[in-house]
Amino acid sequence: MNILVRGARQLLTLRGSSKPRRGAELRELGLIHDGAVLIQDGVIQEVGPSRRLENLHASRGAEEINATGRVVMPGFVDSHTHLVCGPSWVQEFEARLAGQSGDFLDFSDLKATYRSIQTSSARKVESEAFATVSAMVRHGTTSLEAKSGFGANASSEIKILRVLKNLDRRPVDVTATCLAEHWGEPKDAQAYLDWFCTKILPKVSHRKLAVFADIDCDRRTFQIEELRHYLRQAARLGFMLKVHAGHAAESGCAGLAAEFGAISADHLDSVGEAEVAMLGASATVATLAPGSTFYLGVPGAPARELISQGAAVALATDFNPHTSPTCNMQMVVSLACSHLHMTPAEAIAAATINGAHAIGRAKSAGSIEPGKDADLIILNSTDYRDIPYHFGCNQVHLTMKRGVTIYREGPVLRPPPN
Repeated sequence: MNILVRGARQLLTLRGSSKPRRGAELRELGLIHDGAVLIQDGVIQEVGPSRRLENLHASRGAEEINATGRVVMPGFVDSHTHLVCGPSWVQEFEARLAGQSGDFLDFSDLKATYRSIQTSSARKVESEAFATVSAMVRHGTTSLEAKSGFGANASSEIKILRVLKNLDRRPVDVTATCLAEHWGEPKDAQAYLDWFCTKILPKVSHRKLAVFADIDCDRRTFQIEELRHYLRQAARLGFMLKVHAGHAAESGCAGLAAEFGAISADHLDSVGEAEVAMLGASATVATLAPGSTFYLGVPGAPARELISQGAAVALATDFNPHTSPTCNMQMVVSLACSHLHMTPAEAIAAATINGAHAIGRAKSAGSIEPGKDADLIILNSTDYRDIPYHFGCNQVHLTMKRGVTIYREGPVLRPPPN
């Protein structure tokens, strides 16, 4: 059965270069007024004006989805999440609101996260993660990356990655990352990294449980040479590389990501001019998480400097219970505009096609072009700029993954009159 999505007031195709978008390219949305998309067996066949597509032979008898007066655009690609992360950290949140500035390790929330993942069955962990995935779908996400890191021991780390593998394509694409995340004391960092490199990475590689290997540099627990050793070991085992860099302080790790050809350097809230220039001259995607800095009340990443230096910028939620408990990519787009001074077009491109590049999915996701998966969303909006303008609102009317409608907005029920 063919599907014809027709009549879109604005169809954002994001068509263009096969490489990550940089500079002025980041503002090119490939907008078609009164646009249509023809889909066959979950794959996009044709894109163009509604009048032309309606007259195609393949459109005869197609199931029609009327998008009149609405925006149609690619589904969001959330390229940095901590999907399996245990319960909320409300005690830490409340303590921080009260002005406590102590190390978050003093709070019980982290221990509760460990306990939850270690003692819960894989089925329960998966059920909880799927509830978050469902919320993401309702807000327009069709592909995402998800990390381990909250396991605290080998069995729990493997449990997280198995859960992520089970969630992949059910219904959205979930790309797994094995994350070295040292939550303990700095004096124990070397032993932790040795353990991770010898006990975790080889097992994950052998079982094909993750595509990427990542490491969190932000707590200054690892020395630069230790980080290099980890990245070399991960690359030797066949992982593509990611790096948490410059979240809390300038550490030089963004430059390290560029040096090792990492697919992305993430956060970048505290990077210096030299690192910005290195990223601009590299193939590494600069993945920004403005939801995290908004939640913590700290300055965000230098998005304008990164863009002006030629860096490929992506946006992600960084969904996690400690610094960014949001799954709404529309809100991330809004924060990118209001806090990072990106334009609406730049933010949308960063949240779709560049997000796809940041997780190695750009050949199938991130834009509406022939040959790609039919991953798209239809908005209750007449203009794409409404996404950042109506901050915090869910404007998604319909979410489609590979040509299948996986979410449709429901009516608000009104009580009968008395």
